[in-house]
Formats: sequence, C-alpha cells, structure tokens
Amino acid sequence: QVQLKESGGGLVQAGGSLRLSCAASGLTFSRYAMGWFRQAPGKEREFVAAVSRSGAGLDYPDSVKGRFTISRDNAKNTVYLQMNSLKPEDTAVYYCAGGTFMGWPTRRPYDYDYWGQGTQVTVSS
Repeated sequence: QVQLKESGGGLVQAGGSLRLSCAASGLTFSRYAMGWFRQAPGKEREFVAAVSRSGAGLDYPDSVKGRFTISRDNAKNTVYLQMNSLKPEDTAVYYCAGGTFMGWPTRRPYDYDYWGQGTQVTVSS
C-alpha cells in the first residue's frame, strides 16, 4: 500500500520560514518524480515545485521561485519543501505527490499517481 505522509505545516508570520517533509512508503521511491502542490479555499490545485527521480532536475513556478526549494533524500524515501520569505498568499493546504511519468518536467496534477493527505500552511500578515 502506497502512502505519502506530509508533515511540517503550521502557522507562521509573513517573512518566516517552514520546512515541509513528505515520507513515502510502499513504493520504490527512486523511480518516482516528486512534486508539491497547494490548494487554497475556493481555488484550483496549484503546482509549487517538482524534483526529478535523481534530484538533479528541479522545477518551480514564478510565484515561488527564489523562495521555495525542493529536495529529496532517496535513502530516506523523503521529499522536502523549504519555504522562505512566506507571504499570506502562500496560505493553503500543501500536498506532496509522486509520479512515474516519462516527460520532465510536468506541472499537471493528473500526471501524478499518488498523493498525500495534505498539511495546512497558514501565513499571517
């Protein structure tokens, strides 16, 4: 049974930092590209970051580039999202996802096979 479990969310003031973790089990982690998405109330799920199977490939949208950093540790079956200089508009539920898609990069949620339950990030102004 594949499980992705996010942790590290919480309440932080604008300008602060958080580090999210996503622990994977039940799959061969190194075969999956991993991504982070977020969804705010009333909005569509939004791509945040992705890392390739090896960790060499990284992709970010302009909205988080330079502030967020995705990384992975294949020995620990874990992907991370370091979030710095947080803004109130970063408030959302953050989800990690894994996919075996061949094309790189992809920002489309439907390309990912497995999803975590999400962790809430709230940035106060």
